[in-house]
Amino acid sequence: MSNGQPSRVRYWVVFAAMLMAVLLYLDRFCVSFAEPYIRQDLGLSSFQMGLFLSAFFLTYALAQVPSGWLSDRYGARVMLVVYILAWSLFSGLIGVAYGFAMLLAMRAACGLGQAGAYPTSASIISKWIPFSGRGAASSIVALGGRFGGAIAPALTAFLIVMLVPVSKPSKFEANELLDPAGLCSRVAPKDDGSFSSRSAEHVWERLGEDLQEQVGAVAREFRPIEQQQNEIEAEAKILQRQFRFFAAQEVFEKAAALEFETPAAVSDAVISQLNQTIDSSDFYDKDVFGRMKKLDRAAIKFMKQVNAGGSLTDDERKRFHRLLLEATFPSELGKVYVGGWRPVMIIYGFAGIIVAGMFWLIVRNRPEQHPRCNEEERAFISDGRPEGAPGPHGKPGNVPWKALLTSRSMWLSCFAQVGTNIGWVFLVTWFPRFLLEQHDVPILERGTMASVPLFIGWIGSLSGGRFTDWLVPRVGLKSGRRIPWSVSRFVAMIAFLLCPTLDTPWAVTFCLSVVAFSTDFGSPSGWAFCQDVGGRYVGSVLGWGNMWGNLGATISPILLAWVFETQGWSEMFFVCAAAFLFAGFCAAGIDATKPIDPADDSHEVGKA
Repeated sequence: MSNGQPSRVRYWVVFAAMLMAVLLYLDRFCVSFAEPYIRQDLGLSSFQMGLFLSAFFLTYALAQVPSGWLSDRYGARVMLVVYILAWSLFSGLIGVAYGFAMLLAMRAACGLGQAGAYPTSASIISKWIPFSGRGAASSIVALGGRFGGAIAPALTAFLIVMLVPVSKPSKFEANELLDPAGLCSRVAPKDDGSFSSRSAEHVWERLGEDLQEQVGAVAREFRPIEQQQNEIEAEAKILQRQFRFFAAQEVFEKAAALEFETPAAVSDAVISQLNQTIDSSDFYDKDVFGRMKKLDRAAIKFMKQVNAGGSLTDDERKRFHRLLLEATFPSELGKVYVGGWRPVMIIYGFAGIIVAGMFWLIVRNRPEQHPRCNEEERAFISDGRPEGAPGPHGKPGNVPWKALLTSRSMWLSCFAQVGTNIGWVFLVTWFPRFLLEQHDVPILERGTMASVPLFIGWIGSLSGGRFTDWLVPRVGLKSGRRIPWSVSRFVAMIAFLLCPTLDTPWAVTFCLSVVAFSTDFGSPSGWAFCQDVGGRYVGSVLGWGNMWGNLGATISPILLAWVFETQGWSEMFFVCAAAFLFAGFCAAGIDATKPIDPADDSHEVGKA
């Protein structure tokens, strides 16, 4: 029974859309953090992993408009439940992939399933939220996505570690000696008698005389070849910078021809000795490992316990020794946590069933269809639409291709999203690798650092939505959407330009947090723009823009991989800065006062 006050069903609808967005980004970006373990487990190359990451964005981009139109045509409630179940199924199946083809197919299918998520949720917001609250509501849904993206590295790292407990064997398998010749080169003394590290010397001292002789012989034979490989690869990178790709490929083939085969007997003996070291009771030496940097958090915990006079169980001691060896030879030995990524993907897949069920119970296509939405709330939602603004209800016809293709603002919006995604995708694909390769940050700390920018993005998302809603009545709809979107991209550009000048991982994390804050501060204006101009076609309009944005996301891993291979990390930051500069100029030209579909309330019939 109504008491004269509007009911609050709309808040629950926004909550359901936000929960969907949490899962959306969690499933989307968990694989970026699990990538080193997937690569090791399946024996994939960096190029194959680049294809794996890009496959999602390609299918996600191409399915944006069709999936948005399906939601406009057949209803957001049923279609979004279908989308959630589809992408969750394929995310879970990634965890059972045992070959590159299946891995690639499941990731591409996951992109198809996720394509309709944001266009459909934008359509829901346009029907359930008053015009004056669209920016804030959109920011809350975007906040859910950023929350999912933010917790993805830390949660995935935690689950991977938890699912490989110390009770599981810590000994090395034969296939976990990733680079036998490289390990021999790292552990054996150099010609001048020095060692690559104090911990490597400690391992060398534990080898028997016979094995020392064998390992030393391999190292002496391999080091000249290794030096030639490095020189050839440096020459190839110079050719790539000159865009002489065929010549560079020929040079790379020369390096490949210099492959070195470590005798199987030596590899077997090295694995056996490493496992004896893991089993030993006296491998840890405080003077050797006490000041070692870039240790895994579990190793640090064990070290503190031992240094304080405590004792470890047999399983804990073996895991401790395994982690010390991994830290000593990070590129040559496989990681013990590689076995944890598969069950993590399956867990995320099952989570989709729960979210889909909650969404089905909470959401209806329109306020009129919800049994708990009273007349006062329906009136409150419909009030306040500006004169000339298109209505959100009514069943649309075909996708309004002519209107989309002839709208200058829509093209500028699309290009702004292309530039934004080229730069922003660095945070969720390359940043964890940057922390690992440039600063050797351990897994749990790496997960924390990779999560920080996305957590900071929440603040930008919430404040950006409220800011654009506050700004519109004061400067008009055109400037109220345009200013936050464009200025935020210029701020992100400046933050990226600062990154190459910084020396510590936390300093880079701070600058990338500014990137995340700025990106998310402007994004609600972009969402609200699509709702402003979309009318009955919000799903199609947002899908069209998202398609272009995610083509940028598809290009980003490949483009940045090429920049990394031919230039380096600094140049990657410059490319990302240029992408945000382009996005800012494009966003400065949008006009939310020009709808693609003229206002016509006669369309608002029936209960679509």
